Order: sequence, then structure tokens, then C-alpha cells
Amino acid sequence: MSAIGPISSLLSGAQPLPKLDGPLPKLSGGGLSVGGAPTGEGFGKMLDGLVASVDAKQSQSAALTKQVLLGDSDQLHQSVIAMQEAGVSFSLMVQVRNKLVESYQELMRMQV
Repeated sequence: MSAIGPISSLLSGAQPLPKLDGPLPKLSGGGLSVGGAPTGEGFGKMLDGLVASVDAKQSQSAALTKQVLLGDSDQLHQSVIAMQEAGVSFSLMVQVRNKLVESYQELMRMQV
């Protein structure tokens, strides 16, 4: 048995990753206009998307946990995985917020 034998059984149901043969796709809504001034639309949408994604993961986690607790599902591992994903995504959102606040404070301390 190889060292990754047990791991490969976990990945048997996973979707294969897509291959990127060409250049990377461009992001839509870059947030900068032609002159270089920020438009504000792209960055705000990105933050809204981040919060919505975290909320969706937390809602999914709560629903799966409720199903397991009520006995409607025996997929305890999926519930735990969903809780961990929600926790990690929330931690990421908090770190992004902390960096934004830190950047704002640094800008406010600058001498004009």
C-alpha cells in the first residue's frame, strides 16, 4: 500500500481540477477606471461577495448540523467539514477586515 492510499479513497468522489492550457482568465470589475482613479464599484462588490459567501457557508453548515442532530442525516463528516469551512472562511473575512482597518489607520496617520 502506498503512503497516499487512504487519501486517494477520500478523493475518489472529488471532482477533478480543471486544466488551464491558455492564459489565466481576466477578472471582471477591476475597480479601476482608465485614468487610474478607483471606481469603487468593483471593490465594494468584492466585499459584498465575500460577506455573502461566508454567510452562505455558515447557513449551509447550520442546516447540515441540524439535519444530523435531528437524525435526518447520518453524514456527520459532511457536517463537520462544512463547519470547518465556515470557520476558515469567517477567519479569512476577519483578517481581511483587520487589514483594511489597519490600512485606513495608516492613511489617516500620513502627513499631508
